[in-house]
Formats: sequence, structure tokens, C-alpha cells
Amino acid sequence: MSAVVSRVAGWFRLIAMAEAFSWVGLLTGMYFKYLGTPRTEIGVHIFGMVHGVVFLAFLATGLVVGRAARWTLVTWVSAVLASIVPLASVIFLRWAERNGALAVGAAAAEAEPESSAVA
Repeated sequence: MSAVVSRVAGWFRLIAMAEAFSWVGLLTGMYFKYLGTPRTEIGVHIFGMVHGVVFLAFLATGLVVGRAARWTLVTWVSAVLASIVPLASVIFLRWAERNGALAVGAAAAEAEPESSAVA
């Protein structure tokens, strides 16, 4: 079970970076929709859908990793806010890695009782 969860933590890292890149694409598309030359909506159509899918994936993998790593309420709220604020997913990811919030292997190992060998 912990191998699956640690794999999801790896996916969480990847999706957090993808979420930031999708924000950049969406903000660029919004620039060309409202201010840029030529004015076009194609960037918003493309990156809007991409960002929506990646946003949901960020929340879903965050839910799995957060339960496995036993996040506190502050960490949960930070993760949700990081998914809403542009580029904050990278900041949250760096903070979580520094503070051990993505150390799901250690949290899972602490939760499982040790098996004793019977001679």
C-alpha cells in the first residue's frame, strides 16, 4: 500500500508543476483575449480546459497524499488555496517537501504496527 501512496506523491509533485504551467498558459490566453494583439480567445479555450483538468487532478492527488501523510488542517487549507492562487502550487510543493508533508512513506510506516517473528 505504501508503494502506491509514494507513487501518488510523485504524481502529486508532477501535477503541481503542471498546474503552475497551466496557470501560465491560461493567464497568457487571457492576456490575448482582453489586451493583446491580435485579440483571440483560442488560448483561453485550450488552456481553460487543460487548467480545469489539472486543477481537479491536483485536488484529487492532494486528497490521497494528504490522507496518507496525515496532513493537518493548516496543510489542507494551504493545499486548497495553492490550487486557486496562480502559481502557488509550486510554492506549496516546495513548502511541503521542506516540511515533510509529502513524506508518505514515513507516515505509512509509523501507522503500521511492526510484525514480530515467532520462533
